[in-house]
Amino acid sequence: MPCEVFSPLLLLLLFVSVFGASHACLQDTASAYRFTGAVCRLTYPAAVVLNEKTTKVIEAAFQHARYPSLKREKSLLFIGRVKYGLDNLEIHNLSIGQSEFELHPGEGIGMEIRNVSAVFRGTIQYGYGSWLVDVEHSVDFEIESQIDLGINPKLYCGEGKVAADTSDCYLNFHKLLLHLQGDKEPNWLKKLFTDFITFTVKMVIKGQICKEINNVANILADFIQDTAGQFLSDGAISMDIGVTAAPVITANYIESYHKALTNYNNISAVINDSVFHPNHLTENRMLYFWLSDQVFNPLLSAAHQDSRFTLNFSGAELTELFKTNLTSPIPEFIRTCLMESGSSELRVWSSSVPFLNTSTSGTTIWAEASGQLSCGMQGTPTLFFQTNVVMDVTASYADKRLFLKGNASEVFISQAELLLQNEQLLNEAHLEFVREAVEKIGIPKVLSVLEVELTRLLDKQGTNLFDIFNPEVLPRDGFVVVQMDFGFPHHLLVEFLKKTLQ
Repeated sequence: MPCEVFSPLLLLLLFVSVFGASHACLQDTASAYRFTGAVCRLTYPAAVVLNEKTTKVIEAAFQHARYPSLKREKSLLFIGRVKYGLDNLEIHNLSIGQSEFELHPGEGIGMEIRNVSAVFRGTIQYGYGSWLVDVEHSVDFEIESQIDLGINPKLYCGEGKVAADTSDCYLNFHKLLLHLQGDKEPNWLKKLFTDFITFTVKMVIKGQICKEINNVANILADFIQDTAGQFLSDGAISMDIGVTAAPVITANYIESYHKALTNYNNISAVINDSVFHPNHLTENRMLYFWLSDQVFNPLLSAAHQDSRFTLNFSGAELTELFKTNLTSPIPEFIRTCLMESGSSELRVWSSSVPFLNTSTSGTTIWAEASGQLSCGMQGTPTLFFQTNVVMDVTASYADKRLFLKGNASEVFISQAELLLQNEQLLNEAHLEFVREAVEKIGIPKVLSVLEVELTRLLDKQGTNLFDIFNPEVLPRDGFVVVQMDFGFPHHLLVEFLKKTLQ
């Protein structure tokens, strides 16, 4: 499958790094499914996108390589000992031609980069002599080269993480011409250097380039893993995305399996009965995420404990909310509080941990919320209420914004009180007003605030920097599938190259 530039290395490195660290990696992938909270499937068309600008990655590997000084000695007939050393070897005029790659099912990724052209410059220190003469010189040189580079990395699970064995790395030199500056030496000496110094240069270049590819892999792994860790963390809430098994490679995709365990205040969630199966995902889109309900519920619990589900409304914003048309008449004390008090305030918060369950019809959320309406006027009662809500929520993402749609199937007021020195219970008409206000004012407002705040959080983590096309959120029984196409993540490449070339 020909490609215009070198994408397979970036593809491989992205996966090795995104997999991240893990405390345990099961050898049997099927056994690991039940411990898996999230799955990522990257299909072959995604490699085409990653192919757009990734010559920069292989260029970084060549240019970032440090070529050591070498000293060699050889005995020749009639001349005696010839000593030579290579110093200050640098690469110039690098260009990369065509690349090819394919996914090898159950094995790894085969990569071949053709027509890598470069000029290597440095200095040769040399000396030769016999019992009659002893000569020492130094001369600058250039080597024109044309190289094919091949890598056959194997993905494996070792030391608690997915790693890549890149030892199967080779360079084929189709052109390697040595030019000594000035041509002051006799032709026989130039031919001599061409014969055995170029051989030495081949070994140096091969060793250092293959070593640097591995080094770039480690740098990119740290970079992507740090980026992913930051993306999935906010304040005291973080997520362990360590892998549960080595990735699966087919001819059409690479699939990774992650724990996706929420951490909050040094307490980690546990997943041991996940329902994942590979047939939950297709191969029609570029990128798929499979997310279990067992990932979302611990996140909801952590957000509740961290007081994330708290809202305050006051002043004109609060008055505007209650202009919504309701069938129930507004109680006099609420009207007075809103219209005549200059310091009315409504505070709403989650009073127990929300719970969700996903099915093909959507995600159903059970929540208990409490609210308190304070008027700030002496002698005016404070309204306290507690409500239980069951609603179906669907999510979508478009124009770099998250959208939530909710449909309440049940709204029940479990408690409602007017708090004064002498406690008063609300009558049925008051209770119905509170229930209708929760359904038609409270729930839409909470969803709109969540849309804004979750979009803000995604933007903070850099989601808006990606070009995401036609994303779909598909609810299923016990899990959600997010599928999308995407454009090349230029910002990640820029940040990576800055880090690599420091």
